[in-house]
Amino acid sequence: MLCGMKIYDVTVAVSESVPIYEGDPRVEIESVRSIAGGDNSNVSHLCLGAHTGTHVDAPNHFIDGTRRVEDLELEKLVGPCRVIEIDESVTSIEPSDVGDLNGVERVLFKTRNSAFWNEPEKGFRTDFTYISPDAARALASAGVKLVGIDYLSVEKFGSSDFATHITLLKSEIVIVEGLDLREIEPGDYEIFCLPMKYVGGTGDGAPARTILIKR
Repeated sequence: MLCGMKIYDVTVAVSESVPIYEGDPRVEIESVRSIAGGDNSNVSHLCLGAHTGTHVDAPNHFIDGTRRVEDLELEKLVGPCRVIEIDESVTSIEPSDVGDLNGVERVLFKTRNSAFWNEPEKGFRTDFTYISPDAARALASAGVKLVGIDYLSVEKFGSSDFATHITLLKSEIVIVEGLDLREIEPGDYEIFCLPMKYVGGTGDGAPARTILIKR
């Protein structure tokens, strides 16, 4: 607790056992220097994909030549946020599931996916709940700045047109994927989502330490 506020860490830790979206780079973590081995300090080497664990997608992830992760506005990544709980029977989030977003700028969906984090040893799941293209269009029309979900993609697995991603990213909506919302009740929070700032590659996304604060 801090000044009457409850802080929730909703970040999935990066590790060599964390589930990885099919086809993405695996995580490698090794010690290159260690005090126990006679060195004067401990230094680790990390090798991972930009979309590992809890991460953000920048527009350039699916729309070449657009905004990169280092260009994302901090104003979108920090501020009031609503967590919407979706019934466990729902596998495709539709506009009717979104509800009234009047005055809401950031939305996180808590779905049946959250339970997947209880068994990470089972690896990547393809049967995750996703945001339908129609719901993505509804979110864009509502003027939402940030959309998050509790698994590794907002898109239906196996999609060929990536309509959900493209709809959101065309509207400059920041996508946050891989959230751990198991302990989070639906309601209003403050979100602080800070992706790694790097230059190079295609700037398509980055792991992000993400917290929610309940006042």
